[in-house]
Amino acid sequence: MRARLEWFALIALTALVGAGWIYVSREANTGLGPTPLTTAPYVGNLAPDFTLPTIDGQAVTLSDFTAAGTPVVLNFWATWCPPCRVEMPYFESAATRHAGEIAILGLNQAEPAEAIAAYARDHGLTYPLLVDADMKVNNLYGVLNLPTTVFIDHNGIVREVLIGTINQGVLAERIEQLMD
Repeated sequence: MRARLEWFALIALTALVGAGWIYVSREANTGLGPTPLTTAPYVGNLAPDFTLPTIDGQAVTLSDFTAAGTPVVLNFWATWCPPCRVEMPYFESAATRHAGEIAILGLNQAEPAEAIAAYARDHGLTYPLLVDADMKVNNLYGVLNLPTTVFIDHNGIVREVLIGTINQGVLAERIEQLMD
């Protein structure tokens, strides 16, 4: 009977500590209305908007593309990521093939613009490469693994999130689906 009482006390203490942790670590909602979305985008929901500079300092805003009815492919990458390096030529080819029909944006993970520009120059990349120096957009999108690719339709709705390297055929298929 005593062992049962000890287990009950342990479970109650654990529940109390857990509830206290949830209370202390909750996010405060300082405004009126619902708490803003702070987690990664979900398929079927609006993609979180952002503005980032390109490697040459021009500002790029996601909603500018979707407001114009242009689908977007976001590819989160880094120069030090071998799987990212494998798929970069596929994104370059797709950006050239579908210029004006779809926006392909490479979001670099916390590297300086100079390093990204050197990589682009050395590998012949011409599509927009964005600098996410403080990883705000990487965190906004919940990117934990590289590469990660997010497919967004012309209405700004996330249609698919693929984690890991994708091949040229899969990329072409997903782009065709976005353009339908």
